[in-house]
Amino acid sequence: MKKYTLLLLSIGIIFNVSFAQRQITLEDIWKRGTFAAKSIPGFNFQKDGRHYTRLEKEAGFDVVNQYDITTGKLEKQLLNANEVKGDLDFRKKFDAYSFSASEDKMLISTQVEQIYRHSSRGQFYVYDSKTMSFDRLYDKSAQRCATFNPQADKVAFVSQNNLFVKDLTSGKVTQITNDGKENEIINGATDWVYEEEFAITQGFEWSPDGKKIAFLRFDEKAVPQFTLEYNNDAPYPEPYTFKYPKVGQANATVSVFVYDLATANSVKVSENESPNDYYPRIKWTQDPNKLCLTHLNRLQNELTLFIADATTGNVYPMMKEVNPRYVSLHDNLTFLKDGKHFIWTTEQHGFNTIYKYELSGRPVAPLTNGKYDVTEFYGIDETKNVLYFQAAEKNPMERQIYSVDLEGNNKKAIIDSKGFNTAQFSNTFDYLVLTNSTLNTAPTYTVYQKDGAKVRSLETNSHIAPLQADFKTVPADFFSFNIADGTALNGWMMKPANMKKRKKYPVLMFVYGGPGSQQVLDSWKGANYWWFQMLTQKGYVVACVDNRGTGARGEEFKKITYKQLGKYETEDQIAAAKYLGTLPFIDAKRVGIFGWSYGGFMASSCLFKGAEVFKSAIAVAPVTNWKWYDSIYTERYMQTEQENAQGYKENSPVNFADRMTGNLLLIHGTADDNVHFQNTIELANSLINANKQFDTYFYPNRNHGIGGGNARLHLYTKMTNFLMEKL
Repeated sequence: MKKYTLLLLSIGIIFNVSFAQRQITLEDIWKRGTFAAKSIPGFNFQKDGRHYTRLEKEAGFDVVNQYDITTGKLEKQLLNANEVKGDLDFRKKFDAYSFSASEDKMLISTQVEQIYRHSSRGQFYVYDSKTMSFDRLYDKSAQRCATFNPQADKVAFVSQNNLFVKDLTSGKVTQITNDGKENEIINGATDWVYEEEFAITQGFEWSPDGKKIAFLRFDEKAVPQFTLEYNNDAPYPEPYTFKYPKVGQANATVSVFVYDLATANSVKVSENESPNDYYPRIKWTQDPNKLCLTHLNRLQNELTLFIADATTGNVYPMMKEVNPRYVSLHDNLTFLKDGKHFIWTTEQHGFNTIYKYELSGRPVAPLTNGKYDVTEFYGIDETKNVLYFQAAEKNPMERQIYSVDLEGNNKKAIIDSKGFNTAQFSNTFDYLVLTNSTLNTAPTYTVYQKDGAKVRSLETNSHIAPLQADFKTVPADFFSFNIADGTALNGWMMKPANMKKRKKYPVLMFVYGGPGSQQVLDSWKGANYWWFQMLTQKGYVVACVDNRGTGARGEEFKKITYKQLGKYETEDQIAAAKYLGTLPFIDAKRVGIFGWSYGGFMASSCLFKGAEVFKSAIAVAPVTNWKWYDSIYTERYMQTEQENAQGYKENSPVNFADRMTGNLLLIHGTADDNVHFQNTIELANSLINANKQFDTYFYPNRNHGIGGGNARLHLYTKMTNFLMEKL
């Protein structure tokens, strides 16, 4: 009888082990890369539309290889760092490359160092495939933004805040500007706030005939400075000081010039230059003597497209948009080759729509029509009279790829796959590389013809589904509910496997919630997917809701938060928490919320203003008072503090710290150049003054992303432990 009992016990143990859920660990996610999905780097399509190139390694040396997009076959090697000859400080390694228009020359960058999130400087070399020559661009100081002119006989670049041009035939370097100086004058590149908020780092553009250069000049002498401190095992911290305009403070004064290489003269073409004006885009028309300037007033509710005569500097308005709230900036301006029309996207009629205009600024016709947002503009094949774009036509959670002709007819979905689809088209628009994923399936990368016919698979991430099965992940499901005014909000939810009847589970809400953003998308969530799955294994429900103010639901839904950033968003997250609390499997007394950046602002705001709903919150790198954030972003949505004092007062978490009754984990990187550590210090002061206990973690010398070394593993370990203890 004892032997029989032992046998049954052994069988039971084996059975339970065989069918037990394998536990996801933080080391799997953040250290070992167990669950990492493979990605395909952006394709450097060549002008023939059939081939693309990649930067790869061969025998330890960097090479540029050419492939056929239809077969994946290696066609030839265009450059091998090991074969570079000459006394060059090249180190047989380079970081990036770009082609001239004719593709017989390359600009190679090496020894690259980051300046801010999107900008960098380094050493550039020019490689000529015809002569096999490999020459240093400039040997006096590091360069940035190096760019061939269309004819590839010259290169313009920025060094030490001045703009230069090199004649590749003679080797002569001409210094176009001479007044560049750190923290005072920038020529041909952009300042911190333009880079961060207007997504522009290069401040010059070659004319189509390669004879002129239009460039921006930033006078930032009056802009207040901000200093970060780096602690690097030295007796004193190392300070880094840069210009950062906060709300209501002086911006750089930006001017636009055109330099004529033949006359060596610069002509000023901008007008109304003051810290209250922005020139976030410059773009040449098809006419090499006509430059288009995008002008925004400081509150960003008036956008004007100006046309400038590059010879005289005379400027006249082409088109103007005025919005009672703000005009959304974009890069969707295309001048057609007929020299008479341009393409532009606008929200003026409620949804982001593609329009065709005459150069006079008169609208010809909408090319898309309907109650849906165009979310990406991919370009125009003028030889076929077809335009390609991405849109949220089916619902706000999905994206499909469409085409339409330049009369606004024959719109069709060329890629209609379920989920989230993004595309990169070849230069001739004959092929596209499609990235597709859903909330529960990892990205796939596939080559298609422009008519939607599949050519071949590049990457299927087939190793992810077995991992999901092995670790018995749970499906994330979409849901929706109505808030008090009847507006439907969308969300997704992950629930623990094998939930027990009548048992109530804690819930962690994940939030970002910023203007035009989205988290409730039918798309793969990367590493966070696995952390959320790990939490479900530990008995948590994880949920995410997109509040009012988020994107792909039209202008009114997005811009309702104007002058009150955080008000409706916080109300909606509180309403979402209350809705979740009514579900029979959720414990309404154990609701937590986690967010980063704008999401950190939201998490702290929800904990304070929704004290009766939220038990715990994790706020990473939060804005805690809007007056401490940058001018361009904040004033776009809030105006200045002087103009909207009530809006600032009622929507800054530092003013509501005394309401906190739950648990707060406050986290920040001390070298965050974007949302300054100041925000967390000031919130800590408010909590201390209100005698509120809280947990805090700081990450020395880490920026807004809190990465490098063990930082992410360390961070997620702390957050997980906090949830286990406090939720």
